[in-house]
Amino acid sequence: MEQKFCQSCGMPLTEEFFGTNADGTKNEEYCKYCFKDGAFTGDMTMEEMAAFCTQFVDDYNQHTGQNLSREEYKQMLLQYYPTLKRWKK
Repeated sequence: MEQKFCQSCGMPLTEEFFGTNADGTKNEEYCKYCFKDGAFTGDMTMEEMAAFCTQFVDDYNQHTGQNLSREEYKQMLLQYYPTLKRWKK
């Protein structure tokens, strides 16, 4: 099975982390932290999202075996985010 990622923050998605649509059904494109009841939970720019997500760099490093600093992680996210549905131009 192909790994899905939140199309807003890039978090790996599993069923327990799916967001919800306005009708209460699961949304398989966005996580529950980014998308609830058919709307994004935060009104932020791509840069603000990357800055917010830097607090999770330790989790990322643990899962990938890397040792990125917050700034390195932020720069990586800013390169990755334009490929996600929410941030595509």
